[in-house]
Amino acid sequence: MSVERSPVTVGLLHPGRMGAAVGRLAVRAGHRVLWCPGGRSAATADRADEAGLVRAADLGALTAEAGIVVSLCPPAAAEEVARQVAETGFDGVFVEANAISPARVRRIAGLFPRARVVDGCVIGPPPSDRAAARLYLSGAAGDTGPVAGLFAGGPLEAVPIDGGVGQASALKMAYGSFNKAASALAAVSHALADVHGVSDHLLAEARRMAHDHLATPGHLSGVAARAWRWAPEMEEAAATLAEAGLPDELALAAAAVFRRWDGDRDDFGIPVQDALRHLRAADG
Repeated sequence: MSVERSPVTVGLLHPGRMGAAVGRLAVRAGHRVLWCPGGRSAATADRADEAGLVRAADLGALTAEAGIVVSLCPPAAAEEVARQVAETGFDGVFVEANAISPARVRRIAGLFPRARVVDGCVIGPPPSDRAAARLYLSGAAGDTGPVAGLFAGGPLEAVPIDGGVGQASALKMAYGSFNKAASALAAVSHALADVHGVSDHLLAEARRMAHDHLATPGHLSGVAARAWRWAPEMEEAAATLAEAGLPDELALAAAAVFRRWDGDRDDFGIPVQDALRHLRAADG
């Protein structure tokens, strides 16, 4: 796919840590990046100024000049931000790049009678010369190409994917549900080990583990086969966490997932796709 590399005026809503980093890269690539200071904090203004962003008088002025508007805001605000942009009559390309569900991004797309919506998700840290990230884009090819072109050659790699609006958000939800939940699990595990004075041993065992569960889905056949034993173990872990005054919900949720595989007990030959399909059935 060819991408547009000529200078573009971009609207960025709103320059938090991720947004400012993305805006800085677009500025570095030669594009003019606008933002709206109204209602934003002094810290946001400092980030925007440091990134080389240009202040617009208001949202209407921003959308009148910008050919592409990128929304990078807290997920809870995504729909309201999109609605405000739509109400200005914006008729360019609106990039919904927040961590929201596929259903929600499709609902947002319906707010725009004139603009074309591109679904986007950033995976990785705020991109910089020291840290790369990926921007996945889904939507019409004629719209994802120009968005990808904003960041060509920089540490934010734009990756268009097939399937239309909703696909990039689905990827974000699939990846984020593992990544964020894994961080929460690590936190409660270390807290429990600390309560019982076994932190050093927990670290020693963790450092011996070289297995990346998300990168090796083939091992899920064995997980499904063992799940009938693991569900009660997670319930014991939940009781131990509760006794220590720690959150037990994640352990109980894991037990509920494992119980969906009760019918696959000791079936170590189950194909991975069948194991995944059984998770989608309410009765396992």
